[in-house]
Amino acid sequence: MSARDSMRRNKTDIIFTLSGDHRLVLNKLHEKNLINGREYNNLKSIHGEDVEGHVVELVDKIMNKGEDTCRAFLSLLQTDEDIKATFPRLEHFYQLSSQPVGLCLILNNEHFMDGSVRSGTDKDAEDLAKVFSWLGFRVLMCKDQTKDQMEQTLLPQQVIQHGDAFFCCILSHGEKGTVLGIDREALSLKSITSTFRATDDSMLTGKPKVFIIQACQGEKLQRGVTYLEEEDASVQSVPEEADVLLALATVEDHAAVRHTIKGSWFVQSLCQQLRECSKLACRPTPGKLLFAVLKHGRRNVAKNTW
Repeated sequence: MSARDSMRRNKTDIIFTLSGDHRLVLNKLHEKNLINGREYNNLKSIHGEDVEGHVVELVDKIMNKGEDTCRAFLSLLQTDEDIKATFPRLEHFYQLSSQPVGLCLILNNEHFMDGSVRSGTDKDAEDLAKVFSWLGFRVLMCKDQTKDQMEQTLLPQQVIQHGDAFFCCILSHGEKGTVLGIDREALSLKSITSTFRATDDSMLTGKPKVFIIQACQGEKLQRGVTYLEEEDASVQSVPEEADVLLALATVEDHAAVRHTIKGSWFVQSLCQQLRECSKLACRPTPGKLLFAVLKHGRRNVAKNTW
């Protein structure tokens, strides 16, 4: 996705946010030579009562200047200290303009060394791969890994070609605060997310890192569930690292359920919402889309009666 496309698809949010202090943005753009003196004076002369119209014209003018100017504009919104302090909402706006958009890593553990099989997990993995490919991500699928192999796969240097975002989907059994390798050895959720902690030399710093975990958080099971398997027990570990979202399949103290043929409720609800959004004429950005999907997917899981 180009920077211009990113602006176009987030145009409403950008205009709404910047309308709070449009003159600050105008001055910053002039300082950075993203608009010339004549453009600055013309935009500055717009009457205060038409603030939204002022910002619309400003954003349109930037978009019409081409890809390099759009990229510089998005960079300014996310790096200038005055703008960040004035518009804290922009901290949640990520530029997804690389091609591919980013990397989606799927760790899918089906066959365990003790002979157990997580039937239905391939359906989840395949549907996730299709959805994220549609979103413009490069998809890397890893199957049946031990705890040590999972750790190696998750090393930052292994996912360095990430683009502007990194998504990691882990489908496995779990225990308290962990996911399991096929050797039944535990890898903690905290260690997974902390691997991607923001540092000065990390290419992922300041970029969204999303972890989707299909695993239980307890042993309780909702009534009326048939043809399902539990994923063992795990408890949510909230990451302290910046720009990290950890999404687990169920609420605390309850099992995550998985249909042995149709896949898991959580992953399938998430993928279904993405497919519904794909029917729109103008696709939302991956970041905005994911948060919408998590919101509606959670509601669908609560209503599911496979």
